[in-house]
Amino acid sequence: MTARTIVITGGATGIGYGIAQRLVDDGDDVVLVSRNPEKLSAAADSLAGGRGSVSVHAVDVRDHDAVAELIDALPRVDGLVNNAAGNFAAKTVDMSFRAFRSVVEISLYGTFNASQALARRLIRENRAGTILNIVASYGWTGAPLVAHSAAAKAGMIAFTKSVAREWGPNNIRVNALAPGFVPTDNAVAGILSSPGAQERMLDLIPLGRFGSPEEIADVAAFLLGDGARYVTGAVFAADGGRSLGISMHDAVSEHPASKPNPLAEQLIPSAAGRES
Repeated sequence: MTARTIVITGGATGIGYGIAQRLVDDGDDVVLVSRNPEKLSAAADSLAGGRGSVSVHAVDVRDHDAVAELIDALPRVDGLVNNAAGNFAAKTVDMSFRAFRSVVEISLYGTFNASQALARRLIRENRAGTILNIVASYGWTGAPLVAHSAAAKAGMIAFTKSVAREWGPNNIRVNALAPGFVPTDNAVAGILSSPGAQERMLDLIPLGRFGSPEEIADVAAFLLGDGARYVTGAVFAADGGRSLGISMHDAVSEHPASKPNPLAEQLIPSAAGRES
């Protein structure tokens, strides 16, 4: 079986690196794309020795022409992971237009640039392919302090569903994956540095723990692989249940099912006890 070539933007660190590691271990040839040559070099060195190969390219995903040139220059390309993103916490009223634009350009424009380039090549070559967009659950729930990133991720979700319908007839599958919080170095420094932050975040996750890059990579590998060959236009959350939200019943100190419920007995007399 011919090894697949998968392009991963923002693949030198964090979740992107975790996905790259899984794919290389599975025997895929991975192409890492990032703006940082030093991080790319370090990632390539640490990924060496897997069943698949690794190549790196220092390209800014916001540069439409440069991304297209890279995709066209590769000997072969079968799939794409749009993982490159920019984010930081800031009050929206204090955020500069330049900062807002930069985050949207990296996440949303970058996704368009790479996806269009790949689709054009696959359609031209009459070959199937797959695209996976890394989004976030706040793309549909919203979240304070990350309006720029939430707007970009919401755009990525809409883009995913739109082109899944448009490119489906060309046998190009397009899906999205929304990871939960993964304690990478940058995430820990930016989010868990304040006192009590970790405890508060864990309280919001039904599974009671953070995820790992390996767990996110498992879902990514499924969506990119033949096991998901009938899946397109889907948005998968791998977040331990965090995006399920908080209901008003979470404020109850004890589970309501453990207490007598007079209202239930009034509405359904047999709720408290059934005849044998």
